[in-house]
Amino acid sequence: MRWRLLWLLCAAGWWGAGGKTLRGGFASAAARLEPWRPVARFQFHGDHAVLCVRIKNIAVALAKEARLHLFQAQEWQKLQNSIQDHSCTEKFSKAQLTMTVNHTEQNLTVSQIPYPETWYVFYVDKFTCEENYSESEDIQFEMVLLNPDAEGNPLDHFSAGESGLHEFFFLLVLAYFVTACIYAQSLWQTIKKRGPMHTVLKVLTIALLLQAGSAFANYLHFSSYSKDGIGAPFMGALAELCDIVSQIQMLYLLLSLCMGWTIGRMKKSHGRPLQWDSTPTSTGIAVVVVITQSFLLIWEQFEDRSHHSYHSHHGLASGLLIGLRVCLALSLAAGLYQIITVERSMLKREFYITFAKACILWFLCHPCLATISIIFREYQREKIITIGVILCQCISMVILYRLFLSHSLYWEVSSLSSVTLPLTVSSGHKNRHHF
Repeated sequence: MRWRLLWLLCAAGWWGAGGKTLRGGFASAAARLEPWRPVARFQFHGDHAVLCVRIKNIAVALAKEARLHLFQAQEWQKLQNSIQDHSCTEKFSKAQLTMTVNHTEQNLTVSQIPYPETWYVFYVDKFTCEENYSESEDIQFEMVLLNPDAEGNPLDHFSAGESGLHEFFFLLVLAYFVTACIYAQSLWQTIKKRGPMHTVLKVLTIALLLQAGSAFANYLHFSSYSKDGIGAPFMGALAELCDIVSQIQMLYLLLSLCMGWTIGRMKKSHGRPLQWDSTPTSTGIAVVVVITQSFLLIWEQFEDRSHHSYHSHHGLASGLLIGLRVCLALSLAAGLYQIITVERSMLKREFYITFAKACILWFLCHPCLATISIIFREYQREKIITIGVILCQCISMVILYRLFLSHSLYWEVSSLSSVTLPLTVSSGHKNRHHF
């Protein structure tokens, strides 16, 4: 079942990949059936953006009187929401730009754009708005959408909403590599000692490795994308898969720790050390929440198939996922607040407060950034959410590592005589693993 799920996710990313170099066939039947469905969507910027079209069977295009109509997204929405009942022909006649497909290769320059904005490209021919239609051959095409580079030449395959992500993932992978070179050996030695924080460090490290794998796969995808406008869709899907598994891993870790402390405080005496609680109640709650988030994450990938791990909450699945993260942050904060308010030890209070900050940062960074992004223009939102969430979750992981690797804090807290940490290994639980 697990392998089927992995294949399903990869297939969704592979077949749903939408590059800025498009190949296929303009079909008159499809254009008549869904005339308002664009064949391409791109965020142009600058004064020399270009749409390049290459046609293989130009005779068919000439016979069909094929055209491409370009609408600015805002103008198209106004036209769609207009009270006036425009006919099919009238709507397409209001296009900001029109290209008649009458050459084997031709370019259309999109210029004088005051700020980056989304454009829709529609295919129209003489059958699109007519009732009479006869079967005809599809027009085989290749469409390339380009923005100007730093020198003003139309060679950049990235839309305005994607520009800068390639460089960001390069720097992120470089940071992961340098950090691994510095800390990997000492971390591995600490995990091998199988101390009281062995399990949590092992799970946290696996989640971090998945995050690093996601960043590397994204970098490979964008590196290929910068050359041909298609990229490596499989690597993009693999990046999202790694991120999903990492999110699930971290959710189960944070939820299990907090549930262990909360349930353990209610059920266990203060004289006994508190273990990572594995009662049916805590396990059931953790499993239900993890399954719910997993379902929403997979649903989100099918709903929005652009290769970004964090989507800008346009769909129902993204909205429900943000709501779930807010509820988790509030519930964990409430549980930790109850523990902190009755805790007398300053050292343990400091430990719980730091852990609470890491939890809140991990769960609330996406909802907060998604809300903040609303005040920015559309082309800036995806980058703000993607870059912001990755950086915030990296900071959250650093906080957790410092917390559980600190000999001056974790070890002293776990040795106190009252309710201690859930990962202190007692004699009756030495060989018991919960992951």
